[in-house]
Amino acid sequence: MSGKGAPELTVRNVGDLRVAVVAAQWHEKVMDGLVDGALRALRELGIDEPTLLRVPGSFELPVVAKVLAGRGYDAIVALGVVVRGGTPHFDYVCQGVTQGLTQVSVDTGVPVGFGVLTCDTEEQALDRAGLPGSREDKGHEAATAAVATAATLRSVSEPWR
Repeated sequence: MSGKGAPELTVRNVGDLRVAVVAAQWHEKVMDGLVDGALRALRELGIDEPTLLRVPGSFELPVVAKVLAGRGYDAIVALGVVVRGGTPHFDYVCQGVTQGLTQVSVDTGVPVGFGVLTCDTEEQALDRAGLPGSREDKGHEAATAAVATAATLRSVSEPWR
């Protein structure tokens, strides 16, 4: 399982960060788990009022993330799921979403937590969705990573005392 060796992130004093969660609508049960995990992580970090936006599918995540980055958000959490089918569509969507979200983060300097599941089967997605019985909670992980990165960026932009 990919979760082996995941770091324990310690994040403090981030309750004032503006965070947005952008989530696709395909695969409703999986997405409900990812969104719940991300919002729970943000609450645990003291971020009580994140913005939550829904988009049709994972391919639409980068454009919304870019607009949010330009509107003053400190971190963005992108959540989606793409399940392999019988055509190359899977490869194109996964590549486009990954490159798009990476470009948003690098071009804007706003961290984007990557919570886009790219799975061979729906069962694999359910096992990573943070639902009861799931072995991983990728929504929680993506939110924590985005906020931890925003905290790191803030620490290097503040003057040293």
